[in-house]
Amino acid sequence: MIIKADQTLHEKIMNYLSDEPALNLFIIGDIENFGYETDFQDIWVDQDEAGELQGVLLRYMGNYLPYSKGAIHAEGFSEIISKDKNYEMLSGKKEITEQFRPYVTFNRTKEMYFAELKDDSLLNKNRSREGIQQATIQDVDSLLELKKQIKEFTIRETARHSLEQALKTKTGRTYFMKDENIIVSCASTTAENSLSAMIVGVCSHPEKRNQGLATACMEAVCQDVLSEGKTLCLFYDNPKAGSIYKRLGFKDIGIWSMNFPVHMTVPENNPTQESFVK
Repeated sequence: MIIKADQTLHEKIMNYLSDEPALNLFIIGDIENFGYETDFQDIWVDQDEAGELQGVLLRYMGNYLPYSKGAIHAEGFSEIISKDKNYEMLSGKKEITEQFRPYVTFNRTKEMYFAELKDDSLLNKNRSREGIQQATIQDVDSLLELKKQIKEFTIRETARHSLEQALKTKTGRTYFMKDENIIVSCASTTAENSLSAMIVGVCSHPEKRNQGLATACMEAVCQDVLSEGKTLCLFYDNPKAGSIYKRLGFKDIGIWSMNFPVHMTVPENNPTQESFVK
């Protein structure tokens, strides 16, 4: 039976999601940040006769994220989505979103590899941290200047606000290195919550590549996040990037699928992740 969730189900929902904190990064973060009583977010759960959860569906504005540990009640959840005139995207692990195809029409689908890091066994813990700094609000302009130099990145109009908000709310952190007072390399997290965080924006200035600077920043971020008991994850869309991540200990855990209805334009670039640029 599908019901709309409220605070009374919070502990049960979080326990259900916590078995796979990386896959549920966005759902966990949105629930922790916005709860159950806003006009832009809703959570529904599917319960069996004993009250055990069989699936979760979160709506954040026009975006829907389903999750289940097995078969999901796709037909029932699809009825909810079909009533939303502002529906923009259904995203999640491919094995889950594919179950919605008989009930929800997708115009196009964009897929990416999804990888997870649970421990620091392959990170270079002896690497010097000399020169690595953690960003504050005062560093936002300099970080954006670096990212504008990276042709692989798409810098949106909301980039400044997003970076400032992440630093203020501690839902993201950025580590960077400077050369002659100019930021030349950085690595960030986003969507941080109590259980997980996503790595994004790993890059070096075009004139400073292949010196290991971006890797040094990324390893420092990973070590610190892991030390807090969190799981790390990331998206990537090409094997070359994947090989870099895997050398650091990331392991593929599935395909992340973003599915768009007929009226939506599919973004050319991943909307939640900047590429890894060594």
